[in-house]
Amino acid sequence: MRRRASLVLLAFAVFFAALSPLIRWYGFPRLAKIPPSQYQAMVLEAKDATLLDYATMRPKKVSKVSIVQSLRGNVPAAERVRERTGRDVVVWDTRSHVADDKGKLVSSIPERYVFDAHTQEPVHTAGEHVDGDPVRREGIEYKWPFLTEKRDYEYFDFQTRTSAPIHYKGTRTVAGMEAYYFEQTIPWTKVKVPRKLPMGATPEVVRQAGMERWYSTKRMFWVEPVTGAPLDGQEIHREEMRWKGQPDKEPLTAFSGHVKMRPDFQQAAQDLVRSQRQLVLALTSYLPWGFLALGAVLLTVSLVLEHRSRRPGAPGPDARADTADRDPQPAPVTGA
Repeated sequence: MRRRASLVLLAFAVFFAALSPLIRWYGFPRLAKIPPSQYQAMVLEAKDATLLDYATMRPKKVSKVSIVQSLRGNVPAAERVRERTGRDVVVWDTRSHVADDKGKLVSSIPERYVFDAHTQEPVHTAGEHVDGDPVRREGIEYKWPFLTEKRDYEYFDFQTRTSAPIHYKGTRTVAGMEAYYFEQTIPWTKVKVPRKLPMGATPEVVRQAGMERWYSTKRMFWVEPVTGAPLDGQEIHREEMRWKGQPDKEPLTAFSGHVKMRPDFQQAAQDLVRSQRQLVLALTSYLPWGFLALGAVLLTVSLVLEHRSRRPGAPGPDARADTADRDPQPAPVTGA
């Protein structure tokens, strides 16, 4: 009986030991994915900022500038890309909408971002754009990969339509969670004028006025490394309208301010990261290590039972057969 139990436990030990790496290296890449239908909105604010008044063409101080960033998963578009490429992708139709302290439009820039659902690597396909301009992204945008590493990444800047390194600057604590701090500085760069501007202004109107748009920013993210999701994000953002061919003429400040997540949206993002973090840890740590430990325990118990079944004096199947062979036979009866 002990030998049979030890064999059963040995079989379970092998099963759980094999399941441990299977969950980590096979299950995790296939189960930890961004949902294709995900919708998320984030509101950021720059208080005491400077904006260009297009009515007077003069910069003015405002109490607040709001930036609404929306990410909407486009499921039909993702299915079409999956059919063409064979990859499990997510298509985000995003928009960065900037409004002044009275809620009036400052600018609005749409994007289409196509990326691998697990790795967050960009997937190049028709329809990828920023403000209607076709682009070919390199690197990440909005989100870091699952199990973020302590290293620099390429990060796509939608204003310049180019990618540049975003540098790992150390580990911090945000809302009681470990966070990797990343920082990227975009130097002054000539960029395209948004198609949507206040008072019906257009890129053509700006060009005819002899002006061009320049932009610079310092971008900061505090990223939870297990999920790769930002716990906090800020930008020191600056835009200028410069006079084309007149470098000595003073440029006009189009937007200048320190952009931060609004506290209620920051709290919502952190709560979401806490819940998703446990799911990722279950696939990368809790279940693999738990099954490995369970396999080791079952193996130990199996070996103990096997050892006890072979102890001297413990009758085994062969011993019982020998004993039966040595049982005394009844003596023959002889007549008188």
